[in-house]
Amino acid sequence: MSARLPKHLDDAAHAAALALKFLAGRSLDDYRADAMLRSAVERQVEIVGEACRRALDESPPLRDRMPEFRLALAMRNRIAHGYDTVDDGIVYLTVTEHFPALVQALARELASFARD
Repeated sequence: MSARLPKHLDDAAHAAALALKFLAGRSLDDYRADAMLRSAVERQVEIVGEACRRALDESPPLRDRMPEFRLALAMRNRIAHGYDTVDDGIVYLTVTEHFPALVQALARELASFARD
């Protein structure tokens, strides 16, 4: 295992937590109406996906332990490569409905490094 793996996991956890914080108390309509908010959330989603990709490069077995990574990677790729087809509702739903589980899974994975 590379010493970079915990950093990638921590980067993903931090960015996911920020995206959740940005959307706390905000409706989908609020999100759609605020270009700066959308930009900020999309940036954090990109960081989450890229950090997850780098973590998988460092430790391929994470793919089985962290199924939440798949959605994060897909969202990152959509935003980065399909910027003109990004669906605000899907981004909002991904963050509000799926990122809480991702943050918990990342915390568990990071805790395993503290025990080792």
